[in-house]
Amino acid sequence: MRKIEIFDTTLRDGEQSAGVNLHTHEKLEIAYQLARYGVTVMEAGYPASSPGDFDAVSQIARAVRGCTIAGLARHVQGDIDAVWGALQHAEAPRLHLFIATSPIHMRDKLRMTPDQVFETAVAMVKYGARKFPDIEWSAEDATRSDWDFLAKIVTAVIDAGATVINLPDTVGYTTPHEYGSLFRYMLDHVPNIHKAKLSAHCHDDLGMAVANSIAAIEAGVHQVEGTINGIGERAGNASIEEIAVALAIRRDFYQAETGLDLTQTVRTSRLVSKLTGMVVPPNKAVVGANAFAHESGIHQDGVLKNVLTYEIIRPEMVGLSSNALVLGKHSGRHAFRGKCEELGLHLTDDEFNQLFQNFKLLTEKKKEVTDDDILALALEASANSGRPHYELASMHVSYGTHAITTTTLAIQAADGTVLQEAATGNGSVEAIYRTIERLLNHPVDLQDYRIQSTTSGKDSLAEVYVKVGYQGMVGSGRGVDNDVLAASAKAFLDAINRIALKQEFKEVGVS
Repeated sequence: MRKIEIFDTTLRDGEQSAGVNLHTHEKLEIAYQLARYGVTVMEAGYPASSPGDFDAVSQIARAVRGCTIAGLARHVQGDIDAVWGALQHAEAPRLHLFIATSPIHMRDKLRMTPDQVFETAVAMVKYGARKFPDIEWSAEDATRSDWDFLAKIVTAVIDAGATVINLPDTVGYTTPHEYGSLFRYMLDHVPNIHKAKLSAHCHDDLGMAVANSIAAIEAGVHQVEGTINGIGERAGNASIEEIAVALAIRRDFYQAETGLDLTQTVRTSRLVSKLTGMVVPPNKAVVGANAFAHESGIHQDGVLKNVLTYEIIRPEMVGLSSNALVLGKHSGRHAFRGKCEELGLHLTDDEFNQLFQNFKLLTEKKKEVTDDDILALALEASANSGRPHYELASMHVSYGTHAITTTTLAIQAADGTVLQEAATGNGSVEAIYRTIERLLNHPVDLQDYRIQSTTSGKDSLAEVYVKVGYQGMVGSGRGVDNDVLAASAKAFLDAINRIALKQEFKEVGVS
């Protein structure tokens, strides 16, 4: 049974999804869960892109153990130095270098000749090898590159010190047959290929990222790259959970396994979804809400007689269990702490005490508190762990079918000042946002508004996700509350707070 290493790039390629804006503490929560999931390599970010990203990568490198931590870099000495600065305290640091090799990218983007790209690649790998024993080299847009040129440059960078060779389908252009053939060609035409591992990195523009990744595994690659839930730029990346479960279910055919703890699959998916605000489609393979739902009478009859008639994946395999411990108003601190540990939450004593208090308040409004409820409360608390610029103090909304909707709202500023204002709107949400605009004395452009419930039932918590434009910057926010309108106000303020934090970082040169 071949061992396929998993390179997760949720925190780098995944965070480049439109509208995603993660705080450092949110990246740490995801990093801890990825380590618990069992990924081999975690790409923590692109340290040279900003001091803020450098700080996040550095914190992950210091805190997370049990897997390799990678940092992305262009073929620039400053980028390589930044990765080393961020990863020097990691248990197992990896430098990830990338440069384009396709004719269109070399000519129109890099403005370099193939010879110049070749010389730059060799020189920068040699430079990186002075500090890093583990170097991954990526040929951006490999699937539209000349194969002979690829074989030549791959041979040279391996001699220069590259330990992993990644041939990405950067624009989601290739097909499974073509992609598998590309790796077989490298195996046949790169004389020193035995000195490096081969890696596949696929994008989903044509909907074939997972299929292409598995074709690469069949062709002999040692590592596959992707993201949780397949998030990423444009149509996203290959979904790690789909690849891992496919190999597990068809291990008889592929004779390969990942070593991931598949029981952490759903939990990892939900955490990433909540923190990024990117909702998992109900019909998504493996982790979608409908993945194990059966409505057809014929299907229901078959499943009742033998679950294997229509379910090839056992829900328990990916972490769904019907006998999970349900918490309520009579649950004590010990049971609650055990649930937090089970959910993989990293809490200080003060954070635990605050979360337990919020949990008790929730049990007064909700009979049964689910894992998703606790996770939502924990994530909201972590988002407000630092002193927010603005915090919701009170709100009153007056609404009637034949009346003008009016909102009176008070927010507390970081200096303790309480600001109060009122405004009207065509609906409750519009009235709330107009009131906040008046309080801030600056226009705010609401670009996206989405709402979902943590669970089913009339007592479910509401989670609201927004994306706003404010003072020339775009930010996303998340709000959680029993009341939809309160959650909407919290989400709007959270987005403003994130933008304000970005502005502070820029002023002091932190981000």
